[in-house]
Amino acid sequence: MSRGGQQREGEWASRCSHGPLGCLRVSHRQRSPCLCLRGSLMGNQLDRITHLNYSELPTGDPSGLEKDELRVGVAYFFSDEEEEVDDRTPSDCGFKEPEDGEEEDRGPFTVSEVEYSAFCCQECIFSKLHEHEDLNVYTVKSLLTMCKPGDLLELVGTAQAPHWVIYEQEDRVIHLHKGEIRKDSLLELSNGRHGRIVNNRYRYRPLPADLVMQNAVGHVGLSTEDICWTNSESFAAWCRFGKREFKAGGEVHSAEQQYFLKVHLSGSGVHTLVFRSLEDMIRERRRVDACGILKELSLVNGGKE
Repeated sequence: MSRGGQQREGEWASRCSHGPLGCLRVSHRQRSPCLCLRGSLMGNQLDRITHLNYSELPTGDPSGLEKDELRVGVAYFFSDEEEEVDDRTPSDCGFKEPEDGEEEDRGPFTVSEVEYSAFCCQECIFSKLHEHEDLNVYTVKSLLTMCKPGDLLELVGTAQAPHWVIYEQEDRVIHLHKGEIRKDSLLELSNGRHGRIVNNRYRYRPLPADLVMQNAVGHVGLSTEDICWTNSESFAAWCRFGKREFKAGGEVHSAEQQYFLKVHLSGSGVHTLVFRSLEDMIRERRRVDACGILKELSLVNGGKE
């Protein structure tokens, strides 16, 4: 790290002493954020460690209605590592593995997941709520019978961030994995995960299917130094919607444009987190999917579950 980078990191550490709880300090190689009682906004990803302005934290609900709920600002030490699709069996991923001679149950299956909604400029831009949409998942073999070229697919499993891909044809998909844009077999890629079509998860207007495929195919073979997405979801969503906000550093930060992520936790209400870019919001939501958020929220909320 350069001398200037060390100085900035030292200044960051001195700024993150907010009372007795302080911050959950993490390495830049980890995805866990530090959650500050006074509420912090997302830093500039290009600078990697940025000083925060707490006065910019909004205090109003984007809908204009105030609710009695916890609101937390989130700050990161960034990592450019893409999550790994590891070798797991269906049982490892939370699904029953068929016994010898038993026909595979192709679903649909229900999974226990954290639910979300997200807003920008008072408009809903993302929704994952069971009362509004079908959140069932299917085996990959069953899922392949439903897919069309250009579809956005999500592979899910317990205690891991979902892996997003663009469906091409037959069982071939295009995705970001381990710092490379690749074309792979969905059957081989799934490694026990089940999946679903998530074309409508984001509320942006999608591109025509041929342009979606053009975006995806045109980037196959690119590796880390040429890639401007930090996870599989951002790349796949960019292919489908074409919005530069899905790219790392593709969004100009402004006090007027904030992103509000509402985390719907069973039994503990709705918690609102505030971000300065779409990419930062995606990072945190994927971290929640991978490791949960209850511990961090309980710390910020004085230890109450």
